[in-house]
Amino acid sequence: MLPSGEQIAIAHGDQRAVITEVGATLRTYVQGGVAVVEGYAGEEVPVGAHGQVLYPWPNRLSSETWMFSERVASPGVDIVDQRTAIHGLVRWRPFRVESVNQNRCALSLLLHPSPAFPFSSSIEVAYHLGSMGLTVTTTVKNLDEVAIPFGLGFHPYLAVTTPTIEGSTLIVPARAFVAMNNRQLPTGEILPVANNPLDFTSAKSVNGHELDVTYTELTRDDFGMATVSVADKDGGQVELSMDRNFPYVQVYTGDQLGHGRRRTSVAVEPMTCPPDALRSGKDLVVLQPGQHWAGSWRMRRLS
Repeated sequence: MLPSGEQIAIAHGDQRAVITEVGATLRTYVQGGVAVVEGYAGEEVPVGAHGQVLYPWPNRLSSETWMFSERVASPGVDIVDQRTAIHGLVRWRPFRVESVNQNRCALSLLLHPSPAFPFSSSIEVAYHLGSMGLTVTTTVKNLDEVAIPFGLGFHPYLAVTTPTIEGSTLIVPARAFVAMNNRQLPTGEILPVANNPLDFTSAKSVNGHELDVTYTELTRDDFGMATVSVADKDGGQVELSMDRNFPYVQVYTGDQLGHGRRRTSVAVEPMTCPPDALRSGKDLVVLQPGQHWAGSWRMRRLS
């Protein structure tokens, strides 16, 4: 058995994707034989959260206790020096394969209460290949007797056709970013990108920029989509678009990664909330018993 469990392959035209049983993770996605995301081999486990689903919180969460619906949560610690838990609870858990068609698959997980998240919920992630590229739609349902909070994110790394991202340009349609403290947790300030080195509202080289930034106040098109684009120096371009249910996006240039992964791609992470939202309450999704929520994002290679 492969470390990531069953491998679900879907295809449409010249597009191919593989999603894994463990974590409902996007392991590979290619278009015309060229990578859209930087993936990993079947015999590997993902490093740097490559392609993983981040639920019931994305990014970092302080290890201090928090309370909701009169229930106390006690997160563990993943990053010891920062005293934070990172990227939720589902990315290493086996999902149930609900359906597989030629160009679509859906996987689900029942998340039982735990000390870190004392609520019952379900999450279903559907991957669909079509004319617009790969669309990922997530549905979360409250299975508990009380209102529950959550945050959701995804961690794809947009691929370049060059050995590293040096010489690549980046567009992030964000008017602001979230200020962080030395634990990489929000200070409470939302700062404008104008007149700041973190301004990527128009195409700008990533050379000299070590990014691990939570962007917000996203500019959207007439369909409500906000689009981040990475273009490499050899003419390759990949874009990721997210709907209004994702008002934040984390952009990470992989400067802390090892294993030959340092600055070889750009992580573009759609998020429903900023880091530490379960404690701060900032932009959490709250579902009443029996309610559900759904949101989508998509990506494709343009050249």
